Parts: sequence; structure tokens; C-alpha cells
Amino acid sequence: MKEIGVILPDGSRKALEDGATVSDLARSISAGLARTAIAGKINGELVDISAPLHEGDRVEILTDKSSEALDIVRHSTSHLMAQAVKTLFPRAKVTIGPSIENGFYYDFDVDTPFSPEDLEKIETKMRDLAKANLAITREVLAKDEAIRLFRDLGETYKVELIEELDAAEVSLYRQGDFVDLCRGPHLPSTSFCKAFKLTSIAGAYWRGDEKRKMLQRIYGTAFTDKKALDEYLARLEEAKRRDHRKIGKELDLFSFSDEVGAGLVIWHPKGAMLRTILEDFERKEHLKRGYDIVLGPQILKKELWQRSGHYENYRENMYFTEVDGQSYGIKPMNCLSHMMIYKSQLRSYRDLPLRFFELGTVHRHERAGVLHGLLRVRGFTQDDAHIICTPEQLDAEIKGVISFVNDVMGIFGFDYEMELSTRPEKSIGTDEDWERATKALLSALQDSGRPFEINEGDGAFYGPKIDIKLRDALDRRWQCATIQCDFTLPERFDLTYVAADGERRRPVMVHRVILGAIERFIGVLIEHYAGNFPLWLSPVQGIVLTVTDNQVPYAQQVVTALREEGIRVQNDFRNEKLGFKIREAQLQRIPFMFVIGDKEVETKTVTPRYRDGRNLPAMKVSELVEHIRTEVKRFK
Repeated sequence: MKEIGVILPDGSRKALEDGATVSDLARSISAGLARTAIAGKINGELVDISAPLHEGDRVEILTDKSSEALDIVRHSTSHLMAQAVKTLFPRAKVTIGPSIENGFYYDFDVDTPFSPEDLEKIETKMRDLAKANLAITREVLAKDEAIRLFRDLGETYKVELIEELDAAEVSLYRQGDFVDLCRGPHLPSTSFCKAFKLTSIAGAYWRGDEKRKMLQRIYGTAFTDKKALDEYLARLEEAKRRDHRKIGKELDLFSFSDEVGAGLVIWHPKGAMLRTILEDFERKEHLKRGYDIVLGPQILKKELWQRSGHYENYRENMYFTEVDGQSYGIKPMNCLSHMMIYKSQLRSYRDLPLRFFELGTVHRHERAGVLHGLLRVRGFTQDDAHIICTPEQLDAEIKGVISFVNDVMGIFGFDYEMELSTRPEKSIGTDEDWERATKALLSALQDSGRPFEINEGDGAFYGPKIDIKLRDALDRRWQCATIQCDFTLPERFDLTYVAADGERRRPVMVHRVILGAIERFIGVLIEHYAGNFPLWLSPVQGIVLTVTDNQVPYAQQVVTALREEGIRVQNDFRNEKLGFKIREAQLQRIPFMFVIGDKEVETKTVTPRYRDGRNLPAMKVSELVEHIRTEVKRFK
């Protein structure tokens, strides 16, 4: 029998019979590996365990401990779910079912929307199918043959997908009587799907197009073992408890109204105060770092948006209006006004860098299906700034922004990750400018000493960017800060400066945000802190509580004195039991309760109590003010 030789990860060579598969290789190494192998990697490409091997292949055998295993498990579990749905609901049509960051989903076209009870039935059927240990096998069919197969099955969505493929052949996967279109790879059998949970149902338009049919999307998650699943489900329950929409309602911070319009936030007094505190913090931090505060109009002529490239590349996200027969675009970004400020006078190299900062309210058309509380809205305010500098100053300015981000994330208690997003397919500008901009960002990232990833093709249409993703208390990632390097718009708007030799030169522009959208950042903060804001950030820092009506006159004096010292304080003078008042204040996550009884009236003191139940000794109002200020400094 003819033999072939393959190369293992340690560089050793393994001899096998011609026609051997990854599974045969695993079996030749050990019985244990043969039992636990779920897929393979041949010459760097992920393959099924049944994939054939050839002379000289470099082969790695994957088990559930491999880094790629989770994605394979989740993708295979999405197919298991689709099989269960087809078994229980034969008239259902399947569409697509990918693995995603925290699990998987599958979209179905069904006559009647799924119910929570349906979800339980589907999950039970999935467990039955997993126990059946159905082999998962791969087939390759000619494109026309695959179309006929799925057309005969009534799977019109699969037919549409196959017809659009630019390929002569397509791969299918079978498990029992279920067949699905897929590139793979997949687990060897359904029995490898051991730890999964269906989590929710949602509506989703076919291919994200609001003009197409609304489908039913089932979300789920899967892990390689039950312990990891249980830990994830516990985090999921904690995430529900921390949901900013739920806490925002409990704390009376903000609301949405269909009468007003989807994706438009209405800020209530405490929510508006929280925003004000954040925005005042932002102004102070920017002024400290040499930024100038500017303001631009909400609408600008369409011709400006055409010149910038927004009209061509971003028009579907913009709103337009007409004034005196002239078309205007409601701004989705603040950069145009900042460039017009720069162009308002002749600039010298001695003037640069210029750093223009604006808490700019913008509007973007987001599809109704993606709107999500404060995290995805149509009207929001960015802590937007544009740094216009000479090419020689660019490196220092990018590093300055990275340092700014690091300082601010530390104040809020966030760790973060960074990635470099490169040129997208839809873009403006020359290859040379994109290369210069990308190199500048890459160099600054390398010098920062922090690890980073490359995100190919996800830059802005006018330049590459550094995306900073913060990690919250539940270890979830949130996109907030970004740093974009732009040689293109200064060219389009003819921005120049007079260099030392008297020649006109082209500056570089850095677009950047630190917190990003204020609305989104507040949503992240609410969930990060579970509504228990640090003292400096709390819209209400303390509440004065009376034991009986006898203390109200003195208590009112305390409220007035604290407010005069800039302490954000409320009062509860109701004729209710003190314990009831304390519980209500704790539910409102107010950091301090200031209790006043007859003793406090007599000694002209207050007795502070933390929201976690700890008590402080009675103290004078002046001592209390100093204590609060010290606490604020400690947290900030």
C-alpha cells in the first residue's frame, strides 16, 4: 500500500496510508485523541475531521481545548437548532445561521412567530438529536445540482444564496434527514454538541433589508463544556439585571417615546444632570490639554457634503432638508465645520497644532431594527475633536490622544483593547495618502507598548483608524474612543499652512473622540456600575432624611447649606418610617443618606450613611462637606 508523510505541529513526520484522513491521523497517534478530535487544520486551513491528507501536508488536530473549537461548536449547534426547528415545524424555511461573538443564531421563515414555549420545545428536541449521535457529513455538489436539491425541498432562501455564489460547486452538510448549505467545518457528530442554551427570539429582516420579509431569529449560545455555559448564563442574568434601559427607568434618567420618534432620547432631570457632569468633565480635561472649544451649525449645504465625500459614501445614513430651495444635510459628523474654522484665516506652521473640540450633536439614520436604548440611537452628542497639524507633528498628536484615552479610561475604571482598522473597499483618497496615514497610526500603536489587533477593511471612508474597545465589569467589549488619521479631507478642502520656508503646505487632520457618543457612553456606564455611580458622577450625591416632622426646619437648613457648597442633594421629609425612606434611597442608588433626628437637631449635626449600609459618626455640616469633597477626590 502506498504511503504518504505529513508534518505534525512539532515538526515531526508521520507516515500514513495513502487516502488517510485527519481522523485516521488522530487514531494513529492515540485512542484518546481519536475520541476528542473535532476538526483539523491542513496547511493553516480549517477542515472537517474527515478531510483527506496528502503528501507533505502540515496538519494540526483540533480538540475542544483548541482556540478555534468554540466557533466550530457554535456553528454546528446552530445547524442542530435548525434541524430541531425543521423537525418540529416542517413548514419552516431555513435561511442563515452563523456563529457570533457570544453564541449563534438562525433565521427562519415561519407562519406563526415563535413563542417562549416553542423555544423550550426546540431546545428539548436539540438534546434528543445530540443524544442520537448523528454523523455530520460533508458533500460537494455542482451548483445546478444543489439548486435543484434545495428547490425540491422548498428552501427558497438557500436557492437564492446559491444562485448568487460565483462558484461551480458548493458544499453541503447532512445530519440525519437534515441538509444545509455551508462551507464548514463542523463537528464529527451531533453528540459533540453538549453544552448549549437557547436565549431569545427576535425579528430580523431577510438580509437586513427592511423591504424584505421579516423573519424569526432564534439566538442561542454554546460552549465546549457545561461549566463554561453555566458561567456565561450567570453573566447573562447579571447583564439583564444591569440593563441600562431597566435601571434608567428605575432611576428616572431618560425615556423614549413613539410620539417623539424612534431612537431619540428624552433626558429627565437626573439624566440631564448626569450628562452635564460628564460634559463639564470633558470640557475641563480638553482645556487642560490645549484644545479650543468650538461650535458648528446643525445643517450645512449639500455641496459641502458632496465635496467631503459624505454624500457619496455616507448618504444613506444622513437626513436632508430644504431651505429657500437649497438642499442641506443635517450633520452626522462635526468635521466640516471645524475645517471651515481652520480656513477662516491664513495659518502658519507656528500656529499648529490646532485642536478644535466640540460636544457636537449629530443625527444619523439607523435602521429601526438596530436601535437599542442609549447604545444605538439616531440623535446623539459626540465629544468630537479635530487636530490639524503638520506631518512632523502627527506622531506626537496621535500619542497624545492615546495618552488622553488611557487617563480617562482609568478614571472610570475601564480596561481597554486597541485595534487598527485599515482601508475599506468604499473609500476616497490616494493609495499614497492611505499608506502614510496607516503607517502613522501603526507606529504610534507600536510605540504605545500595548497589544493591538489589525481589523482589515474597517476604516473610515476617508482614513484608517485606531478603535479603542473598553471592557466593562462583565468583561464585555464596547466601542467608544477612536482615532482617525486623514490626509484626504485637507486636500479636498484645500487646507494649507505657511511653512518655515514660506511655502504653502498641506496639514494632516486627526479625527478623534474619547468617550464617543455621550448617550452610548452613559448606557455603558450604567451597566458597568449597575447604576451605582461613583460619588463625583452621581446626579444626586446625597439625600437628607428626617425621622419625624419635628426635624424639618433644621433639615431644610442643612439642604440649603449643602446646595450652597455645590453638593447635589435632595430631601425626603415625608411622614414615613425612617427604614422605608432608607430603602427607597438605596433603590435609587444614592451614595449618601444624611439622617436627622432630635439628637442631630440638638447638636446641629447630621449622621451620614453610605448606600451599602455603613454608618459614619454624626458630624457638623462643614465637616460633612469636607468629607464629601475628599471622597470625590478619592474616586476621581
